[in-house]
Amino acid sequence: MITVQTTIQASPDKIWNLWTLPEHITKWCFASDDWYAPKAENDLREGGKFSTTMAAKDGSMSFDFGGIYSAVENQKLIEYVMDDGRKVIIVFEGQGENVVITESFDPESTHPEEMQQLGWQAILNNFKKYVENN
Repeated sequence: MITVQTTIQASPDKIWNLWTLPEHITKWCFASDDWYAPKAENDLREGGKFSTTMAAKDGSMSFDFGGIYSAVENQKLIEYVMDDGRKVIIVFEGQGENVVITESFDPESTHPEEMQQLGWQAILNNFKKYVENN
């Protein structure tokens, strides 16, 4: 698995809501400023489905990122299987005034693992920026 991580100074409740509510997911779930997330759906429960559309702002490309939740523990853990069968584990760990988010995922075979790690880290960094600005 590939792992990315960030530490955010905010309450676990705030972080959980901004991570899981569709109206917030569309504000941060992209890796760079030339992309955006025009649509997000999220049924946050074991067996529930989620889908986020990620698109280039110039209209040249878009794709849906989705899957099915296999485990959800409020403000602590999210596990899911992506539509292509790869597994993802996200741990939210409170540490004093901070929350450490650790996201581990199975790599795909098309792109180099380093590129995948950089992309997922960029999205996580974008989330951190969104939390800190709201």
